[in-house]
Amino acid sequence: MEDDKGRMKVYLDLCVYNRPFDDQLQPRIVIESMEFLFILSKAIDKEITTINSFVLEDENSKNPLIERKDKIYDLLRVATEYIYYSADLGRRADEIEKYGIMGMDALHIACAEAAKADYFVTCDDILVHKGKINEEKLKVKIISLMEFVSKEVFKI
Repeated sequence: MEDDKGRMKVYLDLCVYNRPFDDQLQPRIVIESMEFLFILSKAIDKEITTINSFVLEDENSKNPLIERKDKIYDLLRVATEYIYYSADLGRRADEIEKYGIMGMDALHIACAEAAKADYFVTCDDILVHKGKINEEKLKVKIISLMEFVSKEVFKI
């Protein structure tokens, strides 16, 4: 569901925020890093809305690499929406876990649903697969970073 200004709403998984800091010798990671930076520029330019959450911040807080953790906190600040924990959100995450999507991933998806995001974007191929299997049960479309950029940003 678009935001009140008609912009697409996107929840980016933490693996997406980590891409620019991952091993840039792998071609896929280089491409996904550039795609993430492109999405970030669209968010900075107010062309899309990105969503931050207590789950993204909590997961990032566990990163032992302090410099990376601090840079990702800065990137998370680009988001113009924030999802706080609620009991309803926790119950929804428990329900999502019954679909085989566990722990943090279930909480991230519950946050994206609570924000009424158009897309939950991730680099996790297994999570994308589980999202496709359960798409009728989920209230947000789970999509890979590459697919999101090609289909929704460039409209290929």
